[in-house]
Amino acid sequence: MDTISEIKNPSIILKEKIDKRDYDEIKKLEKLCAERDNVSFKLELEYKLCNKEESGRWTGSINDLMFYDESDLKGYIGISDFGGNALEVNGMVHPDYRNMGIFSKLFSLAEDEWRKRKQPEMLLLSDGSSASGIGFIKKACDEYDHSEYDMVLNMGAEQGSGPRSNKLRRASGGDYAEIARQDKIYFGTGQDDDTQVFEQKYNENNGSFTYMAETGDKVTGKVRIEINEGAGGIYGLGVLPEYRGRGFGREILTMAIEKLKEMGAHKIVLQVEINNKNALNLYKSCGFEVNYVMDYYKINK
Repeated sequence: MDTISEIKNPSIILKEKIDKRDYDEIKKLEKLCAERDNVSFKLELEYKLCNKEESGRWTGSINDLMFYDESDLKGYIGISDFGGNALEVNGMVHPDYRNMGIFSKLFSLAEDEWRKRKQPEMLLLSDGSSASGIGFIKKACDEYDHSEYDMVLNMGAEQGSGPRSNKLRRASGGDYAEIARQDKIYFGTGQDDDTQVFEQKYNENNGSFTYMAETGDKVTGKVRIEINEGAGGIYGLGVLPEYRGRGFGREILTMAIEKLKEMGAHKIVLQVEINNKNALNLYKSCGFEVNYVMDYYKINK
């Protein structure tokens, strides 16, 4: 395929929330880039689309930056805010429109947006096998932060059976403080999040369901599951320190898998930091396999 030699009629659209048309266009570009370069992206599009109706008011925040040539989407950067100290940024440019300054322009706008917000850090994400992505990020960022495995469940794998000490209870608004406390313990984020961000993250209208793990009348941990068009995800799984070493993590993970399968999931994914060996070994023993590595680099204000 010949490389496009010029941009004919460029425009940039900035949005707080994507709609279904935006989603379809971004997914089409993502598919093209993924197939051409053999890389993966972490754009959180399903989460963003499900959340678009959560608030009817304009907050003044830009989360989606789209570059068009005439009517065709040629570049995209998404900003994701999951609470805590950092915004996450991931994006792509059509293979035939690279080296034209498109990504640099979008990134400059994303950086301006970040500097308007309270978060002191911005994390830039790239598939570890993307030479161009990592190359750009290393020029823009202060430091490497961490890497995560994206893992996919072998749907035929057995997780084990037998009596369980825990049960899962659907979380309610009264559990928000405890969820935030546990997020602080496991991930260093959560307790100081804005109420609006926190409630959006755990609102079931976005296809996300949080469960509290309990043994007797004691809360032992938690897990959040999401499902969209048959694709399920497991997030925020943790066991409180005083209950570790008893196999509770495996129980919670197994029950989360069962619930997603009951909801019709034909694919189940999760992410884990490469250095978290205990969690990595648990996930592998339950049938999860490494799909790709996502690298995170950090910019500080």
